[in-house]
Amino acid sequence: MKIRDLRNGMRGVEVEGTVVEKGNAREVNTRYGPARVSNAVIQDDSGRIILSLWNDDIEKIEIGDRVRIENGYVTSYKGRLQLSVGRRGRLVVLK
Repeated sequence: MKIRDLRNGMRGVEVEGTVVEKGNAREVNTRYGPARVSNAVIQDDSGRIILSLWNDDIEKIEIGDRVRIENGYVTSYKGRLQLSVGRRGRLVVLK
């Protein structure tokens, strides 16, 4: 699937892209307890999307890495689409 094809509310998304930006991690309190979150931006030849990274996934990637999101989901925050891995999804760094 291409990034341009992603729409709010989609589930079970599999998409590949290159990390072009990565923000700093910050601490947040969730209903499951404290966690760390960071936003990155991935792109392919069709567009860009924000990728929400949680806890251990934050350290897995660096700018320039090619990644695949398996079983991800798409939400909208402040009018911008965001891709998340979630509890059932997986972030894979491609070599």
